[in-house]
Amino acid sequence: MERPTGEPATHDPEWVDDMLLGGGSADVCLRLPEPVDRGTLRRLVAEAQTRLAAAGLRPGGAAALRLPPSLAYVVNLLATWRSGAQAVLLDHRLTDHEVDRALARLTPQVVVAPSHVAGGALRVFVDVTETVHRYADRPATSGHAVIQLSSGSTGPSKVIGRTADDLVAEVRRYTRIDGVALPGERIVLLPSMVHVLGLVGGLLYGLHAGVELVPPTRLSGDAILAAVRAQDTPATVLGVPFHIGLLASTRPDGPLPQFRRMTTGGELVPAATAQAFADRFGVPLGNMYGMTEVGVIGTDLHGEHRPSIMPAPGIEVREVDGELQVSCPASPYVGLSDPTRWADGWLHTRDAGTVDPASGLVTVKGRLDSQVSVGGMKVDLSEVESTLTGLPGVAAAVVVYDDGITAYVQPDGPLTEETLDGLLAERLAGYKRPRTLHLVDQLPRTTTGKLVRSVPALRLTAP
Repeated sequence: MERPTGEPATHDPEWVDDMLLGGGSADVCLRLPEPVDRGTLRRLVAEAQTRLAAAGLRPGGAAALRLPPSLAYVVNLLATWRSGAQAVLLDHRLTDHEVDRALARLTPQVVVAPSHVAGGALRVFVDVTETVHRYADRPATSGHAVIQLSSGSTGPSKVIGRTADDLVAEVRRYTRIDGVALPGERIVLLPSMVHVLGLVGGLLYGLHAGVELVPPTRLSGDAILAAVRAQDTPATVLGVPFHIGLLASTRPDGPLPQFRRMTTGGELVPAATAQAFADRFGVPLGNMYGMTEVGVIGTDLHGEHRPSIMPAPGIEVREVDGELQVSCPASPYVGLSDPTRWADGWLHTRDAGTVDPASGLVTVKGRLDSQVSVGGMKVDLSEVESTLTGLPGVAAAVVVYDDGITAYVQPDGPLTEETLDGLLAERLAGYKRPRTLHLVDQLPRTTTGKLVRSVPALRLTAP
């Protein structure tokens, strides 16, 4: 199925049937909370294919999906791929302006959007009635099976493409990782399926491996634990550090023998948060490191090597001048030629880190742009940030260099700048301490839950 990225997408739909839609018709694959079996899912996908074709979707074209997490999203995604077309995934939380810019650039043949959404703001999955309308009569702009936009935590989003071969290889990679949910078990799915962790690590892997996907009814600690407790089969909670905080602050109502582990992706988990989670639940807190461009890069799902991870099967990681680079045969970027991001089969992660030559363990040390010079002294802003997040009364923090080291701190309870500065003085040398401290009600986050590190966006939060 490997094709040059510049050619129109003409994906063989057999990979969808072979990898994702097989199995017994009565086997339950989703609980929303009503069970959806594979026979029902196959029927809904076939019906959606008919609607997409009637609206103008053709093999080699593209369908833009602007849908919240829902059965409609799952069905239209699989129907698009089964039609031999490209799926452009647009987070439903994007503004109309952002969506219009993406559509003008990617020119899909059809756009799928909700005409009616039922469910509150905190619902993880909602009931959606979708509409399909024609947008452009032209083939897809690249030969990728899926187009995603990067989270944009440090700047503008990038357009990232992955082929059907890429997705199949990553799903198979998951089956070889020690500690993932096994057939007959459940994944309590918290991250959005528009983004790579929820898409491949949750939806695609679950459909392929026969693991039930169980989103909680609401995004709250009590609802997550209720989803774990709802059935007797083992459950893995899949989320991001924000979700760990939700659970760490929730007291379980009785034993939870079904709760096997939690796996988190995204940004690094503060040590204090990891400890609070372990103290509360007594189950492994696994770590997963990856990027939209290549999917999962490395894991530590048993919590044995924190903060290090072991490269995932088939993934090669190297360290060059302090930067982690990942093997990637073709550039994943659509409409972008930038050798500082990808060159000669290697993706530049722009993450600082090391690779242990003996064990192969990879240690991620934060973003490369976190290294600054203060009075001739090198300061790692990630060290300052990690120190801040480990302090009592701090829920989250972002440290940037803005005419000096500047910290934006979201308190968790009573906290003053004077108290914070005093605690830092005990832990950091003077040249490392923030020159400016801002206590803010809420730090901005991306649609994937990552903390935003854009200085202009952070300035808007300061009182």
